[in-house]
Parts: sequence; C-alpha cells; structure tokens
Amino acid sequence: MAAFVRGMFWHLIVAERSNILKKSNDCIVDSKRYVRALKRRPVKVLYPDSETTSKQRSDQIVNKQSQKVASKVRESNAILKNETTNKRVGSMSWSDRNGNLSSTSEHTTNLKDQLGGLKFERALPGDKRLARVVSVACSRTFREHQGKILLEGRRLICDALAAGANPQMVFFSSVDRLCDLPLDKLKRATLVKVKFEDIKIWSDLVAPQGVIAIFSRPDPSRLTFPQDQCGQSVPLSLICDNVRDPGNLGTILRCAVAAGCHNVLLTKGCVDAWEPKVLRAAMGAHFRLPIFPSLDWDDIQNQLPKLVTVHVADNCSGSEREVAEEANQSNKPSKVGDYGWVSSRPNCKDMRYKEYESDSDSELSLPRVETKLYHEGWAQGNTGLVIGGETHGLSLEAVQLAEKTAGQRLFIPVVPGVDSLNSAMAASILLFEGRRQLLNLMETSGRKDKSKVQFP
Repeated sequence: MAAFVRGMFWHLIVAERSNILKKSNDCIVDSKRYVRALKRRPVKVLYPDSETTSKQRSDQIVNKQSQKVASKVRESNAILKNETTNKRVGSMSWSDRNGNLSSTSEHTTNLKDQLGGLKFERALPGDKRLARVVSVACSRTFREHQGKILLEGRRLICDALAAGANPQMVFFSSVDRLCDLPLDKLKRATLVKVKFEDIKIWSDLVAPQGVIAIFSRPDPSRLTFPQDQCGQSVPLSLICDNVRDPGNLGTILRCAVAAGCHNVLLTKGCVDAWEPKVLRAAMGAHFRLPIFPSLDWDDIQNQLPKLVTVHVADNCSGSEREVAEEANQSNKPSKVGDYGWVSSRPNCKDMRYKEYESDSDSELSLPRVETKLYHEGWAQGNTGLVIGGETHGLSLEAVQLAEKTAGQRLFIPVVPGVDSLNSAMAASILLFEGRRQLLNLMETSGRKDKSKVQFP
C-alpha cells in the first residue's frame, strides 16, 4: 500500500512537471513571437500610414519649403527695391519726418508717386538697344535723315525738356538718376533701366552721369527759350562760316548766349551743331537761343533783317594788314592773300570767281571792304558778325555780303610774333564788344528797356 501511494505521488509530480514544462514551452514560443514582433514593430510604428499618405505628407513638406523660399525671394526683392529708392522721395527718405519706418505697401505707393506713375523697362542681358541707338545717333547722316539727336547728362536733358524738345527714349542706370529729371515731361518717352557698366561703355564722358536720352531733332523756331535770355538779347546775329572744329563751335555758341545774341546762323561748311562734342562745349546754348544749321548764303540773307550791316572778323597778321591797306589806298583790287580768314578756294556754284593757273600773276579778286579796329564803333544798329574757321577761313560769299551791306573787316591787333587768335577767342572778344557798343547806343538814344529792342 505504501508502495502504491509512493508511485502515485511520483506519477503526479511527473505529470505536473510535464505540464509546467509544456506551459513554459508555450510561453517561450510566444515570447519568441513577441520578440519577432518587436523587431518588426518599429518599422510599422515609424511609418504607420499607407504609402499614399506618406507621399501626400512629403508633398506637403515640399510645398511648405517652396512657399518659404518664395516668401524670402519676395522679401529680398522688396529690400532691394527699397534700397534703390530710399534716398529720394522728393526730399524725403523711406523714414518719415518723425523717424518712423513705413510699411512695404507704403514703400510701393511712394515709389509710384515719386515716378509720377511712369512705367519703365528693365533691360535684360543681351539687350543691345543702348548700343544700337548710341552708335547710330552719333552719326551725322543718321541725325539728319532720321531726325534724332543724343543728349547725355542731367543738365543738358533738363534744358532740352524745358525748351520743349520731344524725348523718345531715356536710358538710366538707377531710379535716382531718373528722378533728377522732370518726370511730367517724360510721359511719352520709353524709359529703359540699364546697368551703369553699359552706359559707361557707350558714353563719351570720362565720368558718365548715368542717363542718356534720344530726342527728336528740334526745330529752332518751335522751341521755347528762357524769358530772361530773350529779355537781355541785343540786335546782333552771329554767322559761323566754315567752323569745322566741334570744340570751337561749341565755345562760340556758348559765348553767343552769354553776349545776348539774337540768333546764330551756321553755313553748310560748319560741323553739325548737334555733334556730341559741340553739345558738351556749348553747355546748353542750343536751348537758349535759335540756332539754324546748314544754311546756304541765300538762306542766311533771308534770316537777317532787311536793314542790317554784316561785318567779317579779320585775323590777318600785321604785315598782311599793311599790305591790304596799301592795296586800298592805291585803289588796286584786293587779293585773297590780303585776308587772313578768306579761303582761296573758289565757289564752284558761282562762276563769277575764276581760278587761274599757279604760274599766272593774277589771283582771285575780292570785294573791297574797309578795315577797322575792333574797339572802334561798328555796331550801330542791326548787326551781323561773320566768324570764319581756322582751317579754311571765310568764304567769298561772306566778304561779298559784307561789301553789299557796307560792312567792315574787324581787326584785333596782337603782339608781333603771334600768328593769330583762336576763332572762339576772337568771336568772344568781338561779340562782347558789339554788345557793349549796342548797349551804349541804346542808352544814348533813350531806349533803356533792352527787351524792346528787336529785329524789324
């Protein structure tokens, strides 16, 4: 009996142990599966959504980043625009008078008000409009046939706009340069913003101002000249004959404005009055008094009043002047060599002057014109003064016109050994001397109001 109990006890122990082992094995299997599930679970935990959802989320992230980049670009453009215009809104900066900064919308409004509502273009890389326009506008043939001129610099462009010239295209390097011009007179012009480096390449100036304008070739009879200039004018006309040097012609025009000339007449032998070098040397004289270029002598006589006396500037040396005086006293016909600024070339259109062979003793004869010192009385009414060029000198028609109108040869004495004066210097001396004589004549005759003195 005891043996049977002992066997049953061991049998129960073994059965219970087997159950425990079976449970433990099940737990081990489950734990292994659990462990394998943990190994795979992090992948599902990190990306719990489907592939479509993850793609949408990535697209949203990309869109947010692109929006941030676009906003930054807009902010940078606004900053750059503010920097280019913060120096000038009239006389105000981007800060108001109290020192408070304006908002971005206010900046845009101020910019539009500052430009007067004008729209301008920005030249893209490779834009050759500036190069093409400048190169052709510097050609005299183009200026005459196309009727265009080129003006560079703020002062010259402002003078042209004030006189009523018609602008066609304006190139500027910055908004400040454009704001220096009267914007209300640029509404019909094409405004193009270019790089300063491009203007520097095509500019004739050593220090370009950053603004170049193309105008229609103005008509002197339609321009509006300053009232103060017209009020101080005297009945004195300047005639430039064969002035070929641009610097000399520009200086002569500047002296004519300063002396209060009524108008300036240029013969066809002169350099073009709208040459860029002439414009720079004249300092705005083209828009302060009428200048009529490329005239024949018949046209010059039509531009002058009926009762006028035309004098010619004599630049001959002392010995040549003595020879000319001896010829006048002996009643012999004067020769071309007796005149310092008279061209020896005959006029092909006028057959009255004949060219003789070099071995002949005869030379071209000229009309008889008396000689007078420049400070003696020669401006006694409506007066015309002819200035010749240094290379070719006066034309035969100029001396003939002086004889026809009872004019004289005005002589400026110089120290012996000096060949001659510069044509621009001689013109300035004679013009101011003529102004002095005319003003004295007005005062002695009781006409003190110089603004009423006009050509008949």
